[in-house]
Amino acid sequence: MIQTRSLLSAALLLLTLACGGAAAQAVYPAKPVRFIVPSAAGGGTDIIARALAQKLSESLGQQFVVDNRPGAGQMIGIEMAAKSPADGHTILMAASTLAINQVMYKQVPYDPLRDFSPITQAASLANVIVVHPLLPVKSIAELIAYAKQRPGQLNFASAGIGTSPQMSIELLKSMAAIDMVHIPYKGTSPGVVDLLAGQVSVMAPNLLTALPHIKAGKLRALAVTSAKRSEGLPDVPTIAESGLPGYDSTQWYGVLAPAGTAREIVARLHDEIVRALRSPEVMQRLAADGAEPVGSSPEEFAAFIKSEIDKWAKVARAAGIHPE
Repeated sequence: MIQTRSLLSAALLLLTLACGGAAAQAVYPAKPVRFIVPSAAGGGTDIIARALAQKLSESLGQQFVVDNRPGAGQMIGIEMAAKSPADGHTILMAASTLAINQVMYKQVPYDPLRDFSPITQAASLANVIVVHPLLPVKSIAELIAYAKQRPGQLNFASAGIGTSPQMSIELLKSMAAIDMVHIPYKGTSPGVVDLLAGQVSVMAPNLLTALPHIKAGKLRALAVTSAKRSEGLPDVPTIAESGLPGYDSTQWYGVLAPAGTAREIVARLHDEIVRALRSPEVMQRLAADGAEPVGSSPEEFAAFIKSEIDKWAKVARAAGIHPE
């Protein structure tokens, strides 16, 4: 009888612990979740974060509140997320800058590999190599040949030092062994204005910015920078198709949690975010901005971030870019 009671007590204890563990996981999120965006409202990072925040609020029963924390090359918001409690109630929407900052700055207050638990790469957005219509080139091959005949004479605009438009062309320069002069602007729009006016010859803005000017015939599209063709410009080839196999440069966006966040929480967030990315509303919003959903696994996203750091470090060395 005593042995039977002992066994019964042990069984009840195990059942209680199991139910308690399941209940502990079931209550996540137990309060509103802060969704840090390390850039100003209205940009690509913010747009994607807000689209996901709305769907996550609906599916997880707590508000996902977007908190814009711009400044210092996005490092203010990224550092804030890295130092937040690892309980799943603070997450980060990061862009390519997360990796590129490691290459462009000597002192970065976070380590993208050590300080975060990657959840998923949410989306990618191609840039497009465009030229002023008066420049006598109609393909990447012609641009490369033209630049090789005039080393250091062609100039290209960017949205600033270390931005995706600059690094896309730096990768092209490195792989094609050509020399063009970088003209950095304080944002994409001022660079496009000077490109339209013929003050600069080449640029690699994102599709969202370039598409209206391409359709109006004010800019000529030579190639998209992504590994595959864009649905927004299906007749425009990739740079890889245009004679530089292996070329791939995209602006990407991903969701991360502070390092040490429970694997169960990361897995749940991953599943809900991927489900949100596949919803008609989010897919339509991304398509309107020229972006494509990804939804990679945490492991795939971690490997991708590392590969991005390695790739852009190599490109920076080839371009003679020294960390500030």
